[in-house]
Amino acid sequence: MELLYCDRDIVVCVKPVGLDSEADVPQALKEQLGGDIFPIHRLDKNAGGVMVYARTKTAASTLSRAVQDGTMIKEYVACVHGTPPPQGDWTDLLWKDSAKNKVFVVNRERRGVKKARLEFTRLTEGETSLVRIRLHTGRSHQIRVQFASRKFPLVGDHKYGSRDEVTTPMLFSCRITFPYKGETRHFDILPDWAQI
Repeated sequence: MELLYCDRDIVVCVKPVGLDSEADVPQALKEQLGGDIFPIHRLDKNAGGVMVYARTKTAASTLSRAVQDGTMIKEYVACVHGTPPPQGDWTDLLWKDSAKNKVFVVNRERRGVKKARLEFTRLTEGETSLVRIRLHTGRSHQIRVQFASRKFPLVGDHKYGSRDEVTTPMLFSCRITFPYKGETRHFDILPDWAQI
């Protein structure tokens, strides 16, 4: 597993596509580093990118607080079909059908519906476009659903409307920012397909 930072309290790594962020990645980090590994946030199995894990219960508590109070900022890069607006700030109501593991945009609040917000900037345009996304809420499949609901499905995201040959959604966690030991730390990495 590629590590971007590691000390006795936390480890920042690059999650490969195909690994479960709450089971496979902690297990791989335990084998690599020894000791305990505590998941703080999650990333879809078919997405890759930067993640932070705690190595102590104290660090887990501190990082979990950062998630809850919004001081942990997660940014993503995605390749979508079509050309979205140059930038946007989208808020939707999302409902998850757990039986089908699929999420839908709905028009009214009801039991199980959660508000989802993201901001984005378009980096390139064309038949497919690169977008940089900042999540304000961490809902299941949020980025995939919010773009697909506006007719910009992610390239490779067959669950939400893509009809191409790519086998996994082109979505990558490219930057994570959080307070750590009195300063704001950030870690960045871009996948090969997003180098422009």
